[in-house]
Amino acid sequence: MLGEVIEPGNFDRRDFLKLTGAGALVLSMAPFAANATPDDVQKAIDKIVGKKDFKDGQITITLPEIAENGAAVAMKVAVDSPMTADDHIKAIHMFSDGNPLPYIATYELGPKNGKAEISLRIRLAKTQKIVVVAETSKGETFLSRRGVKVTLGGCGGGRRKRWQNKTLNRACEWVKTSKKAISLK
Repeated sequence: MLGEVIEPGNFDRRDFLKLTGAGALVLSMAPFAANATPDDVQKAIDKIVGKKDFKDGQITITLPEIAENGAAVAMKVAVDSPMTADDHIKAIHMFSDGNPLPYIATYELGPKNGKAEISLRIRLAKTQKIVVVAETSKGETFLSRRGVKVTLGGCGGGRRKRWQNKTLNRACEWVKTSKKAISLK
């Protein structure tokens, strides 16, 4: 099976399933690159919130300084607001500059929420900054940033177990030999 040469005329359904299965295995085990940059975050903010003047203050981001495992990092966002019908937080938007995609989430709030406070767990690929933007009912926007160090990435990065490395290496070798042996026209 491994290393066998498939002749161009003898490519049957089983060979096709072997090849696609190995390709799917390689793609599912290969980590995605964490490629969002601060420029990507700014573009995402401009797309969701628009180009506005951001004010500092009123947003408190609670994150651990060092997250030992990026798979589930506890995060709390609180915005100082009276939360009345005339003056309340409409939305809280969250972004990160180290994950594959810069956008994390948007939470829409109203005066009946009582407090503009959100607790959640987020997945972080590597050490990065979290950016939070809060929009008020009066049209004001506030922005705050907080850095977090991640020792073990949660978005496909980090350490693999020994059997995962062996399986991945075998699948990669099988795909390489299959590509050389098969020429699809």
